[in-house]
Amino acid sequence: MPNTDVISFSRGAPSLDIVDTEGIKAAATAALDADPAGTTGYGTSVGYPALREWIAAKHGVNPENVLVTNGSMQADAFLFDALVKPDSPVIVERPTYDRTLLGLRERRGRLHPVRVQADGLDIEELEVLLKGGVRPSLAHIIPNFQNPAGVTLSGEKRVRLLQLANEYDFTIFEDDPYLDIRFRGEQFPTMLEQDRDQRVVYASSFSKTVCPGLRTGYLVGPADLIAQIAAAATNTYIAPNMFAQSTIYQFAASGALDRSIETVKAALEERVDQLAASLRAHLPNAEFVVPDGGYFLWVDLGEGVDCAKVAAAAAEEGVQVVKGTDFVLEGGESCLRLAYSAVKADRIDEGVRRLAKAVESSRA
Repeated sequence: MPNTDVISFSRGAPSLDIVDTEGIKAAATAALDADPAGTTGYGTSVGYPALREWIAAKHGVNPENVLVTNGSMQADAFLFDALVKPDSPVIVERPTYDRTLLGLRERRGRLHPVRVQADGLDIEELEVLLKGGVRPSLAHIIPNFQNPAGVTLSGEKRVRLLQLANEYDFTIFEDDPYLDIRFRGEQFPTMLEQDRDQRVVYASSFSKTVCPGLRTGYLVGPADLIAQIAAAATNTYIAPNMFAQSTIYQFAASGALDRSIETVKAALEERVDQLAASLRAHLPNAEFVVPDGGYFLWVDLGEGVDCAKVAAAAAEEGVQVVKGTDFVLEGGESCLRLAYSAVKADRIDEGVRRLAKAVESSRA
């Protein structure tokens, strides 16, 4: 019989104990008190004005460079619709977020995967592609604590990627929902901060720092592109969720966001350190890079392991994981993505024990 006491390493979401529900409740009340008309009305497609201005100030841009959306996946979809046409060459990381691959393939982009190293995208491999004649419209990059690999793009590689975008005339999509969730190590400047030639479109989200249920993300980019996407947003949904955005604005303005980020970071650091220790103890042949932030750890279980069999066996043991093959166009058979964000530290070792048992049974 399957174990019904489930430990889930599958979903990149915070566990309820690190969500500031009282702070969110207070922010929702403050939103209705401070601006009942704006909070309950339709608004416009660019988003709740005060939150838009707050985001602009955070990133050192003008409000016309910002579009606030229903989650960052909605932002991704609008950008892909604007820049990716059938057979448009697109650079993606290998591995990368499975929903990114889905969105780009649905738009029939011609995908060119470039491997991810311990310090982010392999820039030399990208240069070989570019010198070989590939002319991408877009390069999708998750620079901080990459989903699924957990690695961070180095400062030097960020500078070189901007140079290549100028030289070969492509847009960098800096998809950065994990920026604020660094719990140790050096914080590198974003590519948006260093962009002097309008090569970068930046996206982020409040799902990882406040909670996913408020479904609020945003784009930062050149004003003309943002205006084009805002027109498409108007035709799609008139306006995003003003109640959620007004609530998040009050949450941020009150200082609750900063406190929430500190809570999330402390919990995640404890969890990833426990996960790494448990993997070393119970799966000593596994290879992985321990992240300095974010939600995910990518583990290679070694030659001869079939992640599909492991995932099925793990489910029988009451452990949910995501197959590495979901995050690449080809390969990844020996890999898993483990999301540690939703598992309390005192449950992680048991989860890895069960996973190790599943690996053994899948080999048998």
